[in-house]
Amino acid sequence: MKDDGFTLIELMLVVIIIGILVAVAVPRLAGRSEEARKTAARADIEGALSLALDLYKFDNGRYPTNEQGLEALRSKPTTSPIPPNWKGPYLKKRVPKDPWGNSYIYTSPGIHSEDFDLESYGPDGIDGGGDDIESWE
Repeated sequence: MKDDGFTLIELMLVVIIIGILVAVAVPRLAGRSEEARKTAARADIEGALSLALDLYKFDNGRYPTNEQGLEALRSKPTTSPIPPNWKGPYLKKRVPKDPWGNSYIYTSPGIHSEDFDLESYGPDGIDGGGDDIESWE
């Protein structure tokens, strides 16, 4: 009589080997997702948002005020100073949130640069602590 199945020992060896592979791979991949979020936040700050703010200034002669905020890139501000040549929207979609679901912090004029400051408070959502992503660094 021919046995066509696996023995319990063979199955246990396969499970142990898979467990070892998972134990080696998971710690290496776990830190990558947080690094990818930081890279995405930096891309938003240094790329899309900064470019949209520069285009806004090019058209209107100034950056949006703190009160107008980043929403001025999506819809024409109704608070003073009303931009005279608003040609937006300067962002195709809504103003993005950072990868942790928080709003980007916009300050104009900037504290660290004369134009504007943009930042994300990072994974902890709190200013400071060394994990913030900032336009001036």
